[in-house]
Amino acid sequence: MTTSHDEARLLRSQQGGVATLTLNRPAQFNALSRALLSDLHESLAGIAADPEVRVVVLAGAGKAFCAGHDLKEMRSTPEREAQQALFDQCSDVMLALTRLPQPVIARVHGIATAAGCQLVASCDLAVAADTARFAVSGINVGLFCSTPSVPLARNVGRKQAFEMLMTGEFIDAQTARERGLVNRVVPAAELDAEVGRLAGAILAKSPVAVATGKRVFYRQIELGTEDAYALASQTMAENMMAEDAHEGIDAFIQKRAPTWRGR
Repeated sequence: MTTSHDEARLLRSQQGGVATLTLNRPAQFNALSRALLSDLHESLAGIAADPEVRVVVLAGAGKAFCAGHDLKEMRSTPEREAQQALFDQCSDVMLALTRLPQPVIARVHGIATAAGCQLVASCDLAVAADTARFAVSGINVGLFCSTPSVPLARNVGRKQAFEMLMTGEFIDAQTARERGLVNRVVPAAELDAEVGRLAGAILAKSPVAVATGKRVFYRQIELGTEDAYALASQTMAENMMAEDAHEGIDAFIQKRAPTWRGR
């Protein structure tokens, strides 16, 4: 995960079950180069198989969360095949975030534009500084944000998503919260603490229930109501077979704190 200058494009740290991935191209406002997307995909694959990681935080170094794709790099390879490969690669990363067993929290400051806004929408949860701003601004350079529209339209109302996509205009953090793009908005100085509080709330829960819940949440949302209920019923029955479910229910009945076993 290094550049030619031996500077890490993606930083990883871990503390108490929380792995933090930090996009580290601050001079480019953390634009998603092909190499950075590759690093991110590789890291997510490793985290998916790591039982020690319970929550993932996605952050950006410098003044911004992420300014989207690296437009200079895109223009340097104008061939159709190269463009298709790039957007396929980006889509794979977004799907990896959704398919990751662990919940992912976007820690958003500065700007999150185009594919950067797509990243926020693709994360399971998002906490933003009150100074953060969001836009899907490809339309401003003649490029409709088709791929960002996929998670955006699954986070906010259709007309609100379409307005953002058609105008490219920024919305502030409070508007993003009101529309459902982010969960919490706090002063910038409190951003890390609030992310920590949200991560801590998840860490206190059964890892089996959390992983099960994330998986069924995204599967059922794409189904019709009857099929969604069928899947949910099957999942709950399977979940009831887990030791953690037995422990959690016994602890509730016995009025004590549960001891999660992770199975």
